[in-house]
Amino acid sequence: MRFDLMGLSPDSPEDEAGIKKAAENIKAIIDHEAKNGIPANRVILGGFSQGGALSLYTALTCQQQLAGVVALSCWLPLHKTFPQAASGSANKDIPILQCHGDMDPMIPVQFGAMTAEKLKTIVTPQKLTFRTYPGLMHSSCPQEMSAVKEFIEKQLPRI
Repeated sequence: MRFDLMGLSPDSPEDEAGIKKAAENIKAIIDHEAKNGIPANRVILGGFSQGGALSLYTALTCQQQLAGVVALSCWLPLHKTFPQAASGSANKDIPILQCHGDMDPMIPVQFGAMTAEKLKTIVTPQKLTFRTYPGLMHSSCPQEMSAVKEFIEKQLPRI
């Protein structure tokens, strides 16, 4: 699932049709999993960069309640359409772990911070965790992966 990137600034044009189609594809996978016994509230969406962006958009426009979102080094696509785009979402109270390196040359940490501020107007602000990692570029680090592991274990306790 992907969409075209037309620029890496908050005012760049966006591939709205591609973003929405990719989100619908992910929602279809969630539906498929639900039919196979994994309820949506046991699904965490997550990704890095474009994958994280798509995970955020999908969760915020999804009509099924999900367990959480892991959004690494990313942004909120079609951010100008929110909070209205989330009006039918079941995920107003979704836990979100958003992480970003403070030296990211591709998606500057300021975009991540702006995304976190926007997310606080869409979801319960106390459910959003925004972490930055000193010196981290457009990549991951062991501390970030530990945070992801803790988040998943908290949101999806063993049953």
